[in-house]
Amino acid sequence: MQKTHQAVTGSGSPLTKYQDLMVGNRSLSALLYYEWCLLLGPLPGAIGMLLRQKFWPRLFAECGTDCMFAPGITLRQPGKIRLGKAVVMSEGCILDARHESNDISISLGDNVILSNNVMLSCKNGSISIGDHCGINSQTIVQSTNGCPVKIGPDCLIGQQCLIVGGGTYNIYNLDQSDLPIRKQDIRQDGGVRLEADVWLGGRVTVLGGVNMGRGSVAGAGAVLTKSVGAYTVSVGVPAKVVNSRQAGQVV
Repeated sequence: MQKTHQAVTGSGSPLTKYQDLMVGNRSLSALLYYEWCLLLGPLPGAIGMLLRQKFWPRLFAECGTDCMFAPGITLRQPGKIRLGKAVVMSEGCILDARHESNDISISLGDNVILSNNVMLSCKNGSISIGDHCGINSQTIVQSTNGCPVKIGPDCLIGQQCLIVGGGTYNIYNLDQSDLPIRKQDIRQDGGVRLEADVWLGGRVTVLGGVNMGRGSVAGAGAVLTKSVGAYTVSVGVPAKVVNSRQAGQVV
């Protein structure tokens, strides 16, 4: 997939580049409807909320009932986004579903809440978030180059967390050591999986290749570079398991 700079500055007319990057569809009707919905995006108050609730669902591949959209949300290629019932998107959220081939790049389950300024970013990747999850303010979830991020149901993600699949370049490839890092390939790390009922404290980082078992907890500021088991408690940089939430279990 083209990087953003290439997509914006490469060949083609400004209109077709805009359609490819933002709308994800070159049809005139899709463009006009996207532009109409953009006009509704910044409208404040109850009128803006009601108009977005009426018109925005048609932007998405699927949208359940009773979804709420605050002002100031940015949507890129919304036709590759699936929303369950009663999803709430707060002010300043960014959902970037760019993908060369996937029909669905971002999938949110029922009763998912995205707090202020949450970013879900796919660049040839995929993000799925299960039912009843809460993603707190200024958290970034990113998936690139076929390294998916999967968040199970009932997870709680704290403020300013970073969850990234496919975010590492192959800097130790000796055959490419003379190339600038920006031109090297992304390492296939398998992505990130948070199983059900995981809790991340504020400013936790979860790197590609990490699986967090069911009911596990990461303390504030932890950096998870390795997978952890179910019902474990991890803290530190890099994070280490320091406790278990299960009776009779000793770390």
